Amino acid sequence: MARKKAAPKKAAKPAVDAYIEGAGLVADEKITQSLEKNFMPYAMSVIISRAFPEIDGFKPSHRKLLYTMYNMGLLKGKLTKSANIVGATMRLNPHGDAAIYETMVRLSRGNEALLHPYVQSKGNFGKAYSRDMSYAASRYTEAKLEPICEELFRDIDKNTVDFVPNYDNTMMEPSLLPASYPSILVNANVGIGVSMASAVCPFNLEEICESTIALMKNPDFNIMETLKGPDFPGGASMLYDEEELEKIYRTGKGSVKLRAKYQFDKEARCLEIVEIPATTTIEAIKEKIVALVKTGKIKEISDIRDETDLNGLKIGIDIKKGVDPDKLMQKLYKMTPLQDSYACNFYILVNGYPKIMGVYEILNEWIKFRMGCVKRRIVYDLEKKKEKLHLLKGLGKILLDIDKAIKIIRETEEETEVVPNLMIGFGIDEVQADYVAEIKLRHLNREHILKRTAETDKLEEEIAELEDTLGSDRKIKNVIIGELKEVIKKYGQPRRTQFFYKTDIEEVSVEEEVEDYQCKLFLSQSGYFKKCTMQSLRMASDQKLKEGDVMSQEIESTNKADLLFFSDKANVYKTKAAQFKNTKASDLGDYIPAVLSFDSGEGVTAMVDTLDYSGYLIFIYDNGKAAKVPLNAYETKTNRKKLANAYSEKQKLTAIFFVKDNAEIMLRTSNGRAMIFDTALLMPKATRNTIGVQVMTLKAKSARVERAFIVDENTAADLKKFRSKTIPVAGCLAKDLEDPDQIKFE
Repeated sequence: MARKKAAPKKAAKPAVDAYIEGAGLVADEKITQSLEKNFMPYAMSVIISRAFPEIDGFKPSHRKLLYTMYNMGLLKGKLTKSANIVGATMRLNPHGDAAIYETMVRLSRGNEALLHPYVQSKGNFGKAYSRDMSYAASRYTEAKLEPICEELFRDIDKNTVDFVPNYDNTMMEPSLLPASYPSILVNANVGIGVSMASAVCPFNLEEICESTIALMKNPDFNIMETLKGPDFPGGASMLYDEEELEKIYRTGKGSVKLRAKYQFDKEARCLEIVEIPATTTIEAIKEKIVALVKTGKIKEISDIRDETDLNGLKIGIDIKKGVDPDKLMQKLYKMTPLQDSYACNFYILVNGYPKIMGVYEILNEWIKFRMGCVKRRIVYDLEKKKEKLHLLKGLGKILLDIDKAIKIIRETEEETEVVPNLMIGFGIDEVQADYVAEIKLRHLNREHILKRTAETDKLEEEIAELEDTLGSDRKIKNVIIGELKEVIKKYGQPRRTQFFYKTDIEEVSVEEEVEDYQCKLFLSQSGYFKKCTMQSLRMASDQKLKEGDVMSQEIESTNKADLLFFSDKANVYKTKAAQFKNTKASDLGDYIPAVLSFDSGEGVTAMVDTLDYSGYLIFIYDNGKAAKVPLNAYETKTNRKKLANAYSEKQKLTAIFFVKDNAEIMLRTSNGRAMIFDTALLMPKATRNTIGVQVMTLKAKSARVERAFIVDENTAADLKKFRSKTIPVAGCLAKDLEDPDQIKFE
């Protein structure tokens, strides 16, 4: 008995979640399903149809514009109004005239955005290096295709690429352009898609073509030998970093550092910036320099102006007398966009899918693509030559008896019978007979027919050669190599971007940018900080404080000093005195926990200033231990603002002292004992959170070190009974010792 086939299961309907007025029934659906159905198609559409270039080097908008101009005859013809081009392009690209015109502007020679522009321009097309220099309207400008576009459209009419219908199916357009050189790497291409972005930097055309030739000859070739690095249309200088370049060539990710080129006019004392990085603009550079001058971080500049004219880009920077222009430029490189990085991210569409590739892989993909184009061209030429040979062979048979052919045509009563009668009379097929029948009467002479049939041998040789080439990848590669050499000869140009090296980079210290002057630093017990100049203190020295607050520290220092603020949570926050404004004694000052972003509930314990991180920090703990830590343990190469484990948290901290060399410190306990010891007795420990060594022995369990002071030599001499030459000691009873607040200490 045959089994019954099980009925196919119907897909489960999503459960109805709720009825919402105005929206109807709302179905419950997983977010992953919604993303797959709605977001993913949108993301792929943006990436494929707009944002990323394909292996021919163009985004769809670029390709549609250039193909329209090619169809308009603008490769050889005269310039035409840009508005005409924009209007015609809308048959292929229906995204609006503004978007089309912006695309054409970027591809133009006048805009200077590309190393090898595709559009010859007349009129104002703006400048890629200027944010405010806008282009004129399309009705005022004119354009046509540059000669290099011949390489983009070479043999496009020989079935080298696929054609697809346009958006409304009224005409066909190429899916790719059969570029005869790797245009994908010759001109910069930047695109932002959904969830990913592409940034392809430009390379020198000659170097790229030579690298491609070398790779076709030897797949293991090291392109570092021929491809020196990116070459930007705006020139500038590039840091030659072989490791980073190798990373870009292999992975497609990395960055190159660019810096502006300048010259110095000694008579006018003017720095002239003549080339800038491709990642910035004149306006961005000017704004940054003006901001630095206003804040006082750069004092060497008296004026800056944009001197760009028909001769090209120029930024003039007037400098003050006695200023070293090269040293100033090193500062500007560090602090402004005059030195910037170009981030490479080589995402390219290959067969409709985005793929990140290094230069090696891109060139290999382009070689495959170009080999496909050449094969299709050879097949097309082969078919045409075979068709022509077939016709000429038929014509050769007519040569045997021209009179017979004329007689057949003349004696045939009906026109439709001419071709069949010729086929019967000479043993030729319909195509050949139709060709013979269409020959003009004036050409039915022996001389004309002999000339045409003489081509037969030549055609047969050409067909044999094409078939031989089509069957050999090596020969197809030789054809591509020949074309690449021709491109180098026609369009090769010297590098615009030259190199600088790590040895040319001078580190500019922050101290050079900070004005130096004497000042006094004040810190209150509750965490308020003041930086007062000596002049302001002479005018008024009474310090304003919050009610109940007292001044805990007063230090003579300079505006160049580094400041370390120790918190009660064993953290240290680093900053610079120059970061604070000068205040008056009558001001409340800056609240350090807020300014330096302390953690919640964290307070200030002590402040230390330094210029060179020499000297020591002495930490006194309430259990009678003391630790001596070199100040350079808090020095960092990077500009870290916060260091954890600044001191030990195992015991309560009583005091922090900074000593340049050594000092004598008095300790007083809660049970009335005191002692004085020299910090020379302590061995320095490089570990910041060391627990220290026992200095004072606390006999009573409840006793604690309550207070600590640095005492001067005279005071220590007067209190010699409390001085100890060894540690630890229990100290002496200090009932008869005067109030510590009255003792003179440092």
